[in-house]
Amino acid sequence: MSLDKLDHRKVALVTGASSGIGQAIASALVARGYRVLGTTRKPASAPAVDGVEWLALDLTDPTSITACAAAAGPVDVLVNNAGESQVGAFEEVPAEEFERHFQLNVFGAVRLTQAVLPGMRSRGFGRIVMIGSMQASFPMAYRSGYTASKAAIKGFAMGLRREVAPFGIGVSTVEPGSINTGISERRTRFGGDGSPYAADYATVSAKLDANETTGVSPEAVAAVVVKAVVAARPAPLYGVGSNAPVVFALKRLLPRGTVERVIHRKHGL
Repeated sequence: MSLDKLDHRKVALVTGASSGIGQAIASALVARGYRVLGTTRKPASAPAVDGVEWLALDLTDPTSITACAAAAGPVDVLVNNAGESQVGAFEEVPAEEFERHFQLNVFGAVRLTQAVLPGMRSRGFGRIVMIGSMQASFPMAYRSGYTASKAAIKGFAMGLRREVAPFGIGVSTVEPGSINTGISERRTRFGGDGSPYAADYATVSAKLDANETTGVSPEAVAAVVVKAVVAARPAPLYGVGSNAPVVFALKRLLPRGTVERVIHRKHGL
C-alpha cells in the first residue's frame, strides 16, 4: 500500500533529509503541518526526526528512483535537496567521477521530478524546489564540476517553470552560499601533493572549509525553502547565506570580470 493512504495532509517529499539542510527542511515542513516523506539511502539507519517518514532512495539508481516515487504516492511538494559537494582541479577528476556527480546532483533529481509531475498536474497544484548553490551564479576555479551540476539544475528549473505554471505548479531554485552543515567533511576532493595545481587547490579547499564553519545555519536555508513552498507565486530564484542580497545586487551592477576577480580573491586566488 502506498504511503498516501495514511492521511490527507499535503505531502512533501524531501530528498537527502537525514542530515544538514535536508533535515532542517523536513523539520520545518513538519512544523508547518505537512506530512513529510524524507529520503535516505538506508532508512533503517536514518535518525529519528519527529514527524518524518523514511523512504529509500539512491539517486544514482533509476530503479530506486522509480520505486521511491511509487512508494510516496501523490506528492504536493518536492524538494530536491540530496547531492554532493566537490572540489578539485578538473584535469584530475576522473571521467567516471564527473559522470557520477552529475547523476547524483542533476539526472537523479530530474528523473524524480518527472515521476511526480503527472500527479501534480492532474491535481492542479504542486511546488518543486531545487536546492542549488550560489556557485551556479558565481562560478569559481577548482569547483567546475560542482558548479556545472548546480548550473544545470538552475537552468532546468528556469526552463520548466513556464511549462507547468498553467497547471498550478511552481518551480524555484534556492541557492545557498556558505552553510554550516559539516559538509566539508563529506566533500569529494581531487588534488594534492605532486599535482601542478596543488598550491591553489589547497588554498581554495581550505578557504571553503573555513567559510562553511562560519556560514549560516541549515535552518536559515529551510526558512527560505518554506517561503518558496507556501508562496502563491514562488520566485524563480532565492539566495541565502554569504550576504546573498548584497552580492546578487553587486553582480547586476559590476562588470562580470570584476565580480570574478572578487570571488577568487575571497578564496585566496
